[in-house]
Amino acid sequence: MPNILVIDDDEELFTLLDEYLKDEGFSCVHAPDAEKGLRKAAGGDFDAVVLDVMLPGRSGFEVLRLLREDEGSGALPVIMLTARGEEIDRVVGLEMGADDYLGKPFSPRELVARLRAVMRRSARNKAAPRSELSLRMDDLSLNPASMYVALVALIIEM
Repeated sequence: MPNILVIDDDEELFTLLDEYLKDEGFSCVHAPDAEKGLRKAAGGDFDAVVLDVMLPGRSGFEVLRLLREDEGSGALPVIMLTARGEEIDRVVGLEMGADDYLGKPFSPRELVARLRAVMRRSARNKAAPRSELSLRMDDLSLNPASMYVALVALIIEM
């Protein structure tokens, strides 16, 4: 059963999402603010995060940045939710590393479809072999099949 972390201060919305997502075969964990969300993301085994942009304390954009910097949650699929549906907000969220962006109000069916899509992409990326057919040039390693790029630094002690 996929485990979804919902970081949103709206209790009513979480209750609605929890009921709907459970009917669709997901389990949900709620974090009502940025700090609790970051702690749960770091300590939990989640398949995706649904993240509100407007949170008390820190913005969802800041939470997204911190999630992406963390080794444990850096590859976790994130769908941003917001009442702020302006194009610039969507662009900023996507450029900061969100996997998808959904404006409020939204259809729970659409959220489920988007969750399944980002989790499929995430599963494919995890399953893709990174060592097969890699190209290497100087300090750069590229695997076209998995779209994995790494900067390889060689340290020589003297």
